[in-house]
Amino acid sequence: MIYDLIIVGLGPAGVGAAIYAKRSGLNVLCLEAEAPGGLLNKINTVDNYLGFPHTTGPELAVQLFQQITKLEIPYKIKKVTEIEAGEIKKVHCDDEVFEAKYIIVASGRKARKLGLKNEANLVNKGISYCAICDAALYKGKDVAVVGGGNSAIEEAIYIAKLVNKVYLIHRRDEFRADEKLVNDLKALPNVEILYNSNVTELIGEDKLEGIIVNGDKKLDVACLFTYVGYEPEGDFLSELGITDEKGYIIVDENYQSKADGIYAAGDAILKKVYQIVTAASEGAVAALEVVRRVKNNK
Repeated sequence: MIYDLIIVGLGPAGVGAAIYAKRSGLNVLCLEAEAPGGLLNKINTVDNYLGFPHTTGPELAVQLFQQITKLEIPYKIKKVTEIEAGEIKKVHCDDEVFEAKYIIVASGRKARKLGLKNEANLVNKGISYCAICDAALYKGKDVAVVGGGNSAIEEAIYIAKLVNKVYLIHRRDEFRADEKLVNDLKALPNVEILYNSNVTELIGEDKLEGIIVNGDKKLDVACLFTYVGYEPEGDFLSELGITDEKGYIIVDENYQSKADGIYAAGDAILKKVYQIVTAASEGAVAALEVVRRVKNNK
């Protein structure tokens, strides 16, 4: 089967695209590597999305997925490994190849690593990039959070409710996060903020036993939660030549990449604002452009 449109990723951008494509009559298929909702599943608090004054990321992800199922939009849990350009595009997965006239890449972003020795070996053994996934495992223990943006502050506040103590490690002398969040964090009695600090070493081979800060200060923590930014999730795009040096997809005003018929939206693209609301709208705009081209070609 050759689909009108294949959407790679079912976060807000992918879901936004899928809804508009399906309601416009396109034969669409969605591919998602993990769980529908994308990074939403790893975010504790969402307070800035329209119609949801306060919710959690997983709860919002469920709402998005319910829209997909209600509209009977086909989806498969498949990890995309390669995309071939051409009049008919081929989307390669581990064990299957799908074909479509158009593609929207909405693969989102993943947490950036610290780049420290043995970090990869300690993931899920004391190194975590998801507080909502792992914080409860460290109840009553001391942990550290590294970062200074909204994500780091929000997750530190959440973690502090579950653990004995949180060390918030920030490389600057002031935060980039919203003032309200910072004030909420500073009001917590079990949070200690370490300014002008960097994690320089991880202690432990089979599990994290502690960390070294600024080369000489040891912290006996059971877990290090890392929030030092994100990088695009798009290794499968390397052969297309549509990304910048950091891996973000470059798109025009219609969200089309340099490869004809391959569009992108959400956190996968190069832009100024990375928010749920912008991702959803970009997916809708990209889908409507695909709809226009499909209709004009019939």
